[in-house]
Amino acid sequence: MRVERYRASSFTSMVATGRRRNVEVSSGVRPPFILMTTPLLFSWPYWPIFSIVWIWAFWPEFKIVRAARKPATRSDSPDAGSYRVIVYGGGLAALLGFPLAWMPILRVPVGARPAVFGVGLVLIIVGSLLRRHCQRVLGSSFTGDVRADPNQRIMTTGAYALLRHPSYSAGILMNIGIGLALGSWASTALLALAAFAVYSYRIAVEERALIRVIGEPYRDFMSKRRRLIPFIY
Repeated sequence: MRVERYRASSFTSMVATGRRRNVEVSSGVRPPFILMTTPLLFSWPYWPIFSIVWIWAFWPEFKIVRAARKPATRSDSPDAGSYRVIVYGGGLAALLGFPLAWMPILRVPVGARPAVFGVGLVLIIVGSLLRRHCQRVLGSSFTGDVRADPNQRIMTTGAYALLRHPSYSAGILMNIGIGLALGSWASTALLALAAFAVYSYRIAVEERALIRVIGEPYRDFMSKRRRLIPFIY
């Protein structure tokens, strides 16, 4: 009797499981394992939302990069390769960060992914708005390569009242946002660290050039502001 009951209960369990799977397939509901292996960014309706935000945020950046390509490679440029470091270093981090989001290591929990995705988009938007603000404040001095002019005006308004390099802070925010939108703590850490590294090199090159050309006025500007994070760093 016990054997028959066990067989009956096993058969009933198999039928119930099959029914649940049929309901999931027929209703279009994805099984949990798909959600666990596919980054939210690549599923509907998240990928078109991300694509729209990404194009809006990064299209102006492509123009800046393209305009700086030739000036950065001139023999008399003070850029010291920082243009290439940002373009290739950031590009390599992105190429690694996207595939890394498919790996189970350090993935955002399934239930938290929509909220984390939203936070990521907000950071991309905020970072892009801050970059555009910096471009408006600096005007023609906002370039994709390092340039130093003795007649260059040192801006102390807007975000430059708090930071020496707010546009680079914005770039780091945008990279963190991409990592969060991917739903991977590992991708977020990689993109954040890579952005911090390439911009740190750019800051060192840029400040050295500005101190050499502008001198004491820029030293005074540096002494009153942090690099990337207000009141901290």
